[in-house]
Amino acid sequence: MSRIFRIALAQINPIVGDITANTSKIMEYLQRSRKLNADLVAFPELSITGYPPEDLLFKKSFLQANVEAMNSIVEASDGVAVVVGYVEPQGTDLFNSAALGYQGRYIDSYRKIFLPNYGVFDEERYFKKGDVCPIYEINGTHVGINICEDIWYSMGPTVLQCEAGAEVIVNINASPFHAGKRIEREAMIVDRSCTHQVFLGYANTVGGQDELVFDGSSVIVDYAGRIVTRGRSFEEDLIVADLDMDLFSHRNRTSQNSDGITSADFGVAKKVFVSSFIPDTKSELPISRGPAELSEIEEIYQALVMGTRDYVQKSGFTKAVIGLSGGIDSALTCVIAVDALGSENVVGVAMPSRYSSEGSIIDAKELARNLAIECWEIPIEPAHVSFTNMLEQVFKGTNPNVAEENVQARIRGNVMMTIANKFGWIVLTTGNKSEMAMGYATLYGDMAGGFAVLKDVPKTLVYDLSRHRNRQAGDVILIPLSTIDKPPSAELRPEQTDQDTLPPYDELDPIVKAYVEEDFSYTELLDSGYSEAVVQKVISSVDRNEYKRRQAPPGVKITPRAFGKDRRLPIINKYSQF
Repeated sequence: MSRIFRIALAQINPIVGDITANTSKIMEYLQRSRKLNADLVAFPELSITGYPPEDLLFKKSFLQANVEAMNSIVEASDGVAVVVGYVEPQGTDLFNSAALGYQGRYIDSYRKIFLPNYGVFDEERYFKKGDVCPIYEINGTHVGINICEDIWYSMGPTVLQCEAGAEVIVNINASPFHAGKRIEREAMIVDRSCTHQVFLGYANTVGGQDELVFDGSSVIVDYAGRIVTRGRSFEEDLIVADLDMDLFSHRNRTSQNSDGITSADFGVAKKVFVSSFIPDTKSELPISRGPAELSEIEEIYQALVMGTRDYVQKSGFTKAVIGLSGGIDSALTCVIAVDALGSENVVGVAMPSRYSSEGSIIDAKELARNLAIECWEIPIEPAHVSFTNMLEQVFKGTNPNVAEENVQARIRGNVMMTIANKFGWIVLTTGNKSEMAMGYATLYGDMAGGFAVLKDVPKTLVYDLSRHRNRQAGDVILIPLSTIDKPPSAELRPEQTDQDTLPPYDELDPIVKAYVEEDFSYTELLDSGYSEAVVQKVISSVDRNEYKRRQAPPGVKITPRAFGKDRRLPIINKYSQF
């Protein structure tokens, strides 16, 4: 009889801090895995606490509740080995750990060795690194467990575990999404399995947490780097696969070393016996390689939907309200919100002023009809007149400028926040990354709200996503074509367009990407062929408007570097490159 090892990866959507709900979900998936006769089920990194728990880790009661939850999960491990991510306190130190339980007993914990401390990650602020690479014999199969960042290093713990005889590597993760990340991640996983000729199970969390989105996309690959099965993207999932260990044992691989292998780089390998191989007859699993891969544009769209849904719902809101200008940013934001929350839970508000074009008002109402959402029209002209009169004496003798224009945006912001305050809803703002980079937004006006759906979406991508969603809708056009085709405008003065103030977006966005996401210097931007005048304008605007971005609501991160957790620059900053 073949030595089959049945592995399950539980791709769950935890809520940071809700240890009770997270534990209940883990128990549910543990029971499902048991019914499938899995030998082992693995849950994501810090799945008990949710990721990232940040300064909750300084609360002793939180740590204790997390340990108690881990113990209850381990006690429920009859018939299936369970690997679950938790925070392991030891004295005054904390470890990002994976607990292993079997037959109701706590067996051991693996402590994460490589702690990321870049981008959105601050793990060295909280955790000490581990120094042991265990190998567990589970149902006669040698399993190495490690955590997220550990596997990204080609000379990391996986090397030591495979040299010590690991046949299967289980890597549990909380790996955030950005465009292209899944392909990059799978290429790395395939490389590790091929290099070490080892089966590999990569269990990733899924869901939105503040500005982060985790895409799931868990994967199991065989010793030759072939994908056995893949988890869904942006959905909870349980993936299961049978791994034939007899195939593994007949291959040539790096010679196995004895217990106690040492490495100055990442610690000591140890072997832990859990259970011997017991031949049994498992019911066959249905043949499945998992869902089809999503295109990059669809991945980005789904990330925006999930990030919006989870932020709104995990924050305790049931409805969202959005200002509808008739422009493309508010249209795309509204479509995403409807896909995330349902049309019954989204309310649009059109707030025309003396400068609003008839076409914009028509487009806003048509969008609302297409999405079957409630739409209120609240003209702001009375408030605009009153506000202008109120300031007449103060502004006497001065020429009108952007301050008077922004009165309209601030009136709209007040209207939106008052509606949200009255009904207990959340305001979704509509600004995009291009605008946020350049400071082309009004503090306490269009920036006022609870969540900025498009905060990390460049304007050119806003157009691509809008066309993509319209194509998906088939014969039904969700976003009016006139909204997509007309020149973008804030409509705060007569005949205004964005390009009165900003460079064309197809010129602006590549410079913003190079400067913000890729850290190009002024000289490097010029060497890339960009106009000196435009480069100076972009760099000056990006640097000068840090104070605005610090006051903006959070938004979904979909690029390698967003404005937020992974870009930390001083507000007062006199450094200049030219």
